[in-house]
Amino acid sequence: MTKENIAVVLALSAALLSALGSVIRQRSAHEIVDRPVGAWELFRLSLRDTRWWLGGAAAVTNRALQIAALGLGSVMLVTALQVTKLLFALPINARITHRRVTAREWFWAASLAVAVAVIIVVGHPTSDQQRAPLEAWVVAALVMGPALVLCVLGARIWSGAVAAILLAVVAGSSSGLFAVLAKGAVDAARGGFGALLRAPELYALFGVALASMVFQQASFRAGALTASLPTMTLSKPVVGWILALTVLSEHLHVESADIVVLVAALAVMIVSTVALSRGEAAGMAALGGRRSKVAAQSPAPSER
Repeated sequence: MTKENIAVVLALSAALLSALGSVIRQRSAHEIVDRPVGAWELFRLSLRDTRWWLGGAAAVTNRALQIAALGLGSVMLVTALQVTKLLFALPINARITHRRVTAREWFWAASLAVAVAVIIVVGHPTSDQQRAPLEAWVVAALVMGPALVLCVLGARIWSGAVAAILLAVVAGSSSGLFAVLAKGAVDAARGGFGALLRAPELYALFGVALASMVFQQASFRAGALTASLPTMTLSKPVVGWILALTVLSEHLHVESADIVVLVAALAVMIVSTVALSRGEAAGMAALGGRRSKVAAQSPAPSER
């Protein structure tokens, strides 16, 4: 197998674990506490929940596989394949919610699979640069930093779907940033353990990974999953691709005749991602609603 093929296998494995972790953490976020709490308070409370730790273990393994994939393939390749977690989440959610996958959902799943395959084959994203220069990171920080801070502040001002979307943007953007930082850390590790410890990407990596988990949990809690999940799922590859193109100077090898095909595939990927994310979110919300209804109808211990 070529390095790129191994990267594809690792990225798909990461997507599977991401789907498992997301389902577990979604359930934990909605059941851990019955009162409004902030992002970091929710994170503190989640540390007491065994399900959160299981979801966290899946997320850590997902990150490790992503890092391994990024050592062999481009950021655009790996982040594009990450949206396939929706394909894995489809049967997982169907089993948890005790419902059958509809023909419409299978259609969108097939559309997403074809679109991602076309993007990879036609676009053939590659990377000649493993680490970004300091000036590129300064520009990225000056653009992303204030934007993400405004999203967090906006989530404190507004509530419901708006807050969920804003926090999901932060979580998804952090995941996209994680991929670019991970690629730099992997390249530094090739120079030995000492070189890795001297790499600023390593320390930024841990902070970004933590922020991604915290704000993902907060977005699940802030409002309807139909608002947060599509936003989070799309913002990761979008931000990852933008950073890969601007910071790492990655590029697509596209013939002029194939540009229309690539643009169409990107459009299909976006539409099918939103459709599948909303379907997954609706299913999990329905499951949570049924459980709340059952809990409300159950007599309290003192009444038994």
